[in-house]
Amino acid sequence: MDATEPTAMTVAELVAVFRARTLSPVEALEAVLARMDEVQPRLNAFAWIDRETGRRMARESEARWAKGAPQGPLDGVPVAIKDTNAVRGWPFRFGSLTTPDAPVDFDGPMTARLRAAGAVFFAKTTTPEFGWKGMTDSPLSGITRNPWNEAKGAGGSSGGAAVAVATGIGPIATGGDGGGSIRMPCAFSGVFGIKPSHGRVSTPLAAGIGDMSVHGPIGRTVACTATMLRVVAEPDARDPFAIPRQDIDYAGELRKGVKGLRIAFSPDLGYVSVVDPRIAAEIARAVEVLEQAGAIVERADPGFPDPAWAIDIIWRASNARRLTRMPAEQMKLMDPALLECGVSGLGIPATDFIAAQDVRLDMARTMQAFHARHDLLVTPTMPIVAFDAGLLTPDKARFPTWLHWSPFTWPFNMTRQPAASCPAGFVDGLPIGLQVVGPMYREDLVLRVAAAFEAARPFRMARG
Repeated sequence: MDATEPTAMTVAELVAVFRARTLSPVEALEAVLARMDEVQPRLNAFAWIDRETGRRMARESEARWAKGAPQGPLDGVPVAIKDTNAVRGWPFRFGSLTTPDAPVDFDGPMTARLRAAGAVFFAKTTTPEFGWKGMTDSPLSGITRNPWNEAKGAGGSSGGAAVAVATGIGPIATGGDGGGSIRMPCAFSGVFGIKPSHGRVSTPLAAGIGDMSVHGPIGRTVACTATMLRVVAEPDARDPFAIPRQDIDYAGELRKGVKGLRIAFSPDLGYVSVVDPRIAAEIARAVEVLEQAGAIVERADPGFPDPAWAIDIIWRASNARRLTRMPAEQMKLMDPALLECGVSGLGIPATDFIAAQDVRLDMARTMQAFHARHDLLVTPTMPIVAFDAGLLTPDKARFPTWLHWSPFTWPFNMTRQPAASCPAGFVDGLPIGLQVVGPMYREDLVLRVAAAFEAARPFRMARG
């Protein structure tokens, strides 16, 4: 894709041409809409498209730039909104046939901040029903496909968002991550995304999983994502666990590099046995890049045992809770696998649920001690490459549920830490990801490592 094309531009490049008045927000949006028309019929990244709202917002931005008075750092930048984020005037479906097909009269915390910064909304991206699994297909919007191979899935639950960014349909998109839902599709689709610490970006609490879930940005580059994170990292009264505002210039932090940072490399967290050897080799080479950039890299595992039983209980109980508030006739409209998951959780004893939460506390304490010795942790994002679209798991015997083929992501939802996925190469022509995990509230460190890696190994856009 030609770097001078609007659909290939970064946030900073778009803002620069808007300021110079060599390209208008209206022209940028029209290029994005044209690219969407090329990609959507094949990859199905969007659940709701509103061209006229986008054009109106772009015209308003164009007028502000003409006066030399942009509204914020994203003024005129097209941003795709995941269908787990509310947008005033649009339906809020969560990828489900059980939700009302009617517009809501409010913005969610994240979209409110983006609107205030002048961003242009034009569409909602696909998600599995209620964001419940690691692949993006739903009864409402069908299957979202991988931008590198249409036979494969895009990952989830922010699959549509990752595909949009990967194929040039806007340089940034909103995502959400309750068990890896930003990092999994970023790894499978070859883009960058960060799950912030819980509380950094105000997020309405998700039933059952509570503070494991957080909204966050996906971007074409680390700098795009860092700019968006600064905008959306604001407290909101609707989130009782939002932390006080800290005006951190995340994009400015990227220039500090990684020299002297103590980075632990764990290829398997000490217990994961399903990593594709080819991915393991590529990730080992990726870690060498950080060492060459000046980081002090040491092989070290976090030190907690496999918590799969605990996340399984939490996940099934959270979906069971959803069923207790849903009429029986609506359940018939649900993803059958989601319904099965919820039903299986109805009989979980409260004591087992509390025991699973105790595991989270132990993991968090372990990671606090770990980060006293290591500034950051790096791992593979995923142990496998993207598999066939429409499947919940590529191999039921090896991976009974999606939790089993994503063992590197959800532990850090359990501990609430910031974690990002960087495009780190290809296996069988499909992207793989390097996960970077930081201490609580140190998104700046995570982004610095990601930027250093990107500088040495620039990310590639998908042809889509």
